[in-house]
Amino acid sequence: MEALGDVALRLDASGLVRAASQRTLRLLGAPVAAGTPLAALALDVDQAALRNAVVDANARAEPVTVEARLRCGERDTWFELRITPIPACTPAQPADAHELLAVGRDMSAQRATEQHLRHLATHDALTELPNRLLLSDRIRMVIANARRSGQGFSIASIGLDGFKKVNDGLGHPVGDAVLRVAAARLRKTLRDSDTLARVGGDEFVAVLPGTATPEQIKLVSGRLMAALQSPFEVDSHTIYLGASVGVSIYPEHAEDEVRLVALADTAMGRAKETGKGRTVVYSVRESSPPQHDISLEAAMFHAVREGEFLLYYQPIVAARTRQIEGFETLMRWKHPTLGMVPPVRFIPIAETNGLINMLGAWALKAACVQLRQFEDIARRPLYISVNISPRQFRSDRFLDVLDDALAFSGTPGERLVLEITEGTLMVDPVHAEAILGKMAERRARIAIDDFGTGYSSLAYLKRFPISVLKIDRAFIKDLPAAEKDGAICNAVLDLAKHLDLSVVAEGVETEEQLEYVASRGCDYVQGYLTGKPMPAHVAMAALKENLYAELLPDELRAGIL
Repeated sequence: MEALGDVALRLDASGLVRAASQRTLRLLGAPVAAGTPLAALALDVDQAALRNAVVDANARAEPVTVEARLRCGERDTWFELRITPIPACTPAQPADAHELLAVGRDMSAQRATEQHLRHLATHDALTELPNRLLLSDRIRMVIANARRSGQGFSIASIGLDGFKKVNDGLGHPVGDAVLRVAAARLRKTLRDSDTLARVGGDEFVAVLPGTATPEQIKLVSGRLMAALQSPFEVDSHTIYLGASVGVSIYPEHAEDEVRLVALADTAMGRAKETGKGRTVVYSVRESSPPQHDISLEAAMFHAVREGEFLLYYQPIVAARTRQIEGFETLMRWKHPTLGMVPPVRFIPIAETNGLINMLGAWALKAACVQLRQFEDIARRPLYISVNISPRQFRSDRFLDVLDDALAFSGTPGERLVLEITEGTLMVDPVHAEAILGKMAERRARIAIDDFGTGYSSLAYLKRFPISVLKIDRAFIKDLPAAEKDGAICNAVLDLAKHLDLSVVAEGVETEEQLEYVASRGCDYVQGYLTGKPMPAHVAMAALKENLYAELLPDELRAGIL
């Protein structure tokens, strides 16, 4: 018995102790009197399991294993006990009589390891707060309680403002120390019934049962932000941060834990975008469409394979004669079930995942080919204008793509206008100057799209080989009544005249707007008045039928016809 295990006890068939090893007595910290029930050595909650194990061992006539906590002095220790029927050791017993041998193994170290692993799986290692896994479980519990009680609750997403400067300037160890202090402050601010979790980086999420009214949310969020406004003293550094808070409410905004956290995070992002250091409650009206829709992204790759992307062409006409001089190429996506997907939805996604390079290369080549067909119909030179995205412009292969499009289509470089936004040029002016110079070597013309809405640095008009300015529709839509818009248009037109640049007025929708810009020397106009974006076959029909010929002077109309 001394060699059998951590605990070794000889029992009678009913489970009463007859003998115990010396090692057992040392572990239990007290003598065990003969006739003591085995179950009496365990905690009350485990006694039934031991009694059942004794009954099972007798009934099955085979070993039975059970786990139970035995009283070992002042502490309780988990043991795995194996209860085995054995022949009776007393000669006076009948030949078929049996006893029980209970051999136990101390499980405390294993239990502690398992508990530690469970803690690691459900808690953040840096702050000891619950992680996403435990957070989801806690939210599901609160949702279940809310459904029973009919009482709402809220989720608060808390992001530190300016935390990146700590990691970048002082190093990650200091950043980690700041996060630990922030976690402690936030935890101290909340109630015991609340849950605070760290979900990654400098972002925390608080589950606030019973907090659903605007007044309650304002009170709690104010405390959370105040807790992070005090300076952080770390390694002789005094660090001032702050916090932005986004809030979603159950069941007003969502009824599942994933959506509630996502909407709170969206609201927190909105708080950061609109000034930081404030609380924003999620609102469908104020939240912009998601910039990165996973399902839409997957549909985009499918659309490329299935040829769902199309090119539309909007006429660019001479302001005085209304003769079509060229077309701007516009990308469209015709989804089989969603219909025409707005470019504002799919272009940012394509920029993010790199698909814009493929789509842009295709659009450039297809537009150059289409130009030749337009010229065949019009029987005169035209030009095609193609938008170049920021990612395309920064690509190492952009010039190769341009060369390929010109060579494949046989389009002279001067018939191609490449539209680039001000912001794209000013991100890296040195790189922009080099690329624009090489584009000019190919005789392609450069247009600044949406002029006046970006950086509007006049220095690049002198520095870069620019040929065309496009006045944004924001300055056109209220003409001729808007004096300030008129002043801006006049200034751009006067500037372009002195720099020998062509000007295209975008968004011209009324005769009054056309007359205004034409009278002030604008070369070209583009807008719904002179032609909406249209498929290639409609654009060719417009050229073939010379839809604008009747508006030209007689001598010009006669020459064209």
